[in-house]
Amino acid sequence: MQYVNWGRKHWAGRWNALCPVVAAVLIFISGCSANLPGTSPEAQPSATAPAAALASTTPTITPATAPSAIPAPTRAQAADTAPTSSPTGTGRLTPVPTATLVVTKTNTSPIQHIFIIVLENASQASVMADPYFKALARRGVQLTRYYGIVHPSQPNYIAMLAGDPLVPDDGSYNLPQTNLVDLLEAANVSWKAYLENYPGSCFAGAMAGNSKSDVYARKHNPFISFNDVRTNPQRCAKLVNADQLNADVAAGKLPQFSYYVPNQDNDGHDTGVAYSSKWMKGFLEPLLANPNFSTGMLVVITYDETGGMLNNPASSPLYTVLLGPVVKAGTVDATAYTHYSLLRFVENTFKLGTLHRNDEHATPFAACNFSGGCSK
Repeated sequence: MQYVNWGRKHWAGRWNALCPVVAAVLIFISGCSANLPGTSPEAQPSATAPAAALASTTPTITPATAPSAIPAPTRAQAADTAPTSSPTGTGRLTPVPTATLVVTKTNTSPIQHIFIIVLENASQASVMADPYFKALARRGVQLTRYYGIVHPSQPNYIAMLAGDPLVPDDGSYNLPQTNLVDLLEAANVSWKAYLENYPGSCFAGAMAGNSKSDVYARKHNPFISFNDVRTNPQRCAKLVNADQLNADVAAGKLPQFSYYVPNQDNDGHDTGVAYSSKWMKGFLEPLLANPNFSTGMLVVITYDETGGMLNNPASSPLYTVLLGPVVKAGTVDATAYTHYSLLRFVENTFKLGTLHRNDEHATPFAACNFSGGCSK
C-alpha cells in the first residue's frame, strides 16, 4: 500500500510536468492540419481555373489584327461566305476552328524574308531546257521532285495559302476558311502580295488590265478569295500593284513574307517559257544585286501546275528553285515536296504553327538546303 501511494505521487508529478508539453504538441498539430491541402476553402483551386488558364494562353484571331476568334458567318453573310458553286472533295469548305492556330513569335532562322514568285503552266523539263532558268537552278537549290496538287490553276494557288485546294476550278469563290494570313498576322509577321496590273482597292473582279487586256487574273491571286482578307480593309490594303515593290525595297520596307504574281504575259500563261524567262532575268537580277532586297532573303520560284490538263500532278514535277544568300548554291534536293511543303516551310520559318489541314503533315524543305542548316 505504501508502494502504491508512492507510485501515484510519482506519476502525478511526472504528468504535471508533461501536461504543458502535450498541450503544445496538440496545438501545433491542430494548426498544421488547418493548412493541409484541401482542409481550407482558400487552398482549394476553383474547378474552372484550368479552363481559364488555358483560355488565357491559347491565341485566337480576328479578321483585323488578332488575337480573338473569327466569328462564324451570320445568315446575312451567307451569300458572301458560300462559294458560287459546290466544290467536291473531303473536307472542302469546312471552316477550321481558329483555336487550332498555335503561335510562337520567335524566329531564329537566318532566313529573314521569303519572296515567292509563281509562274504558269509548264513542265519541269520544258523550263530546264531554257538557258536562263537552267542557270538559275545551278545558282541555287533545285527541288527536282516538287509537285502541284491538282488541275487547273486556282486550286493550286489556294492550296499554297490554305493547305487545301478548297475550290474545284478557276471560278470566283468567296471562302470563309482560315489561311496563311491569319497565321502571319497573329504572329506579327509582316506580309504583302505584289500583283502585276492589279487595279487595287480590293478589286474582286475576275479579270483586269491596263495597257493590255486582261493581264491580271483573280484566279492567280489567292488572297482575294478569302473573306477575312477581301472584306477587311487593313488586310486588303496589303494586296498591292507590283509597281509598289521597287519603292518598298528602296525604302527598306520589304515585308518578311512576300508573294509575287506576274501578269499573264510575264508568268508564261499566255506567252510560254521563253517569254517568262526573258522577263524573269530583267526582273530578278537587279533585285538579287540589291542588298536592300537580298540580305537574309530566300527567293522561291515555282510553277502552279504542269502544262497539260492530262498530266498527272502527282507524277509531273514542277520547276522549283530556292535562291539567295541563305541557300547552299549548287544543291539538288530529290525529296518529294508539294505546294503544301512550301506552306509548311513558311509556317516553320516564322514559327507560325499550322492550319491543321494538309500543311500539318507536309514535308518542309530540308534544313540541309540552307547555310548552317545541318551538319551533313
